Amino acid sequence: MPTVKVYSMAGQVQGETSLPEAIFGIKPNKSALYEAVKNHLANLRQGTQSALTRAEVSGGGIKPYRQKGTGRARQGSTRAPQFTHGGVAFAPKPRDYSYSINKKLRRLALKSALSQKVIEDRVIVVDNLNFSDIKTKDFKKFLEAVGVSGKAYVVTPEVRETVVKSARNIPGIVTTIARILSTYDIINARTIIIDKAALAVIEEVYA
Repeated sequence: MPTVKVYSMAGQVQGETSLPEAIFGIKPNKSALYEAVKNHLANLRQGTQSALTRAEVSGGGIKPYRQKGTGRARQGSTRAPQFTHGGVAFAPKPRDYSYSINKKLRRLALKSALSQKVIEDRVIVVDNLNFSDIKTKDFKKFLEAVGVSGKAYVVTPEVRETVVKSARNIPGIVTTIARILSTYDIINARTIIIDKAALAVIEEVYA
């Protein structure tokens, strides 16, 4: 069973805690991670790209020159794709790129991402992650105290307004609650910061 150090808000080590083996201690499945990330990025696509086909471009109704005798290839319209100002061949049209993957694969990918962070020693557990006031400066001091730099994924057991609002102006910091973890955000972050109380929620939901 993997164990990690527990830090205070001031960055002092207060001891160690065990992480659930079934969630943080599995062998990472690269295939599941790939499918989860691909699915996440596909679902983010707006799908609003659009271009005109030759049927939709205005003009071009007249035959540009006679069929035979010119030595050139026959043409019926100046709006064909090979002409300047012509339509687009196989033009992209608005479409929905989103799709779903099955629940078991999503869970496997999430556990693989969490386990990989444990292997890389990129998981920090904090006892009672909270602030008395909404101040970005206080959150930055906390990050410095626990030795976190770069992108970080902050997990709390429930929505804590002081944490969310203190962190939202810091580039690369993403906050969430334990019940809605994102595999993509875990992979994208350099470090995962978890409130100690959130571990029980994670075990309850994902074990």
